[in-house]
Amino acid sequence: MALAFAPVLVWVPLAAAHASLVRTMPDAGSAVRESPAKVRLSFSGPLEPAFSTVEVLDGSGKRVDKGDPQVDGNDRQLLQVSVPHLPVGTYRVMWRVLSVDRHVAKGDFTFNIAP
Repeated sequence: MALAFAPVLVWVPLAAAHASLVRTMPDAGSAVRESPAKVRLSFSGPLEPAFSTVEVLDGSGKRVDKGDPQVDGNDRQLLQVSVPHLPVGTYRVMWRVLSVDRHVAKGDFTFNIAP
């Protein structure tokens, strides 16, 4: 009887390890008055630093971040990238992450800098 449950016990922790996006800073779809110094994405599980990336694009599709995406050394659920002072406009954040269970997730969101 115990063997019948063994596959379930192995499968459940693996499924729970998938990292999904849970919060962004600035908030997805929000309007902020000042340019952030960094764009931060928080995930539900730890990420593989070498295979997780984020880019910030302006309204014309030009990459405007500083090209330094990194998983935080103290919080492997936090992916961030520095940005220069951004002028008023709409920005698209595109991300792709690999969680420690080798599950790939990707997505995008926008935020606005308003006067």
